[in-house]
Amino acid sequence: MSSAIGPGYTHVYTGSGKGKTTAALGLALRAVGRGLGVIVIQFLKGSEGSGELQAADKLAPELLIQPMGRGGVLSPSDLTPADGDMAAQAVDRAREIIADPKWDVVILDEILTACSLGLVKVKDILGIMGARPEGVELVLTGREAPGEVIERADLVTEMKDVKHYFRKGVPARSGIER
Repeated sequence: MSSAIGPGYTHVYTGSGKGKTTAALGLALRAVGRGLGVIVIQFLKGSEGSGELQAADKLAPELLIQPMGRGGVLSPSDLTPADGDMAAQAVDRAREIIADPKWDVVILDEILTACSLGLVKVKDILGIMGARPEGVELVLTGREAPGEVIERADLVTEMKDVKHYFRKGVPARSGIER
């Protein structure tokens, strides 16, 4: 485990605006540049070949991204039992990862959205936060962070949706949004 981080902290990137995953990946890039090991567990996201997965292949083994969902935009009416199973597997993987001294930075991407959809329990997130060893930076992303998670985190940033070109019908663009 690197001593460069010091005690390690828990970050929350939440809100309705764009940029939560992007902020986490920016931190990941900076950490890899300084020789730290970074793992990203992606709740809800599939392995459809996003730009971040392609970049991680180039930065391996210092950066590993593991998509553990089916992908696409999920709403409560779209959920299936398989989504619950994948979220449970991602929580189990996060529990394993947080204790692995190989990783200095652990990013649980979209875990908060999975929680807001009812796929992950708040108590599971709090348990992972409580299990974070000294010297590990933990980053949680997603919409609608629960109050208990916000209270326990060391850093909370809320992305606010002010204006977005998606509302004008612009689809997700390769290299920018995906």
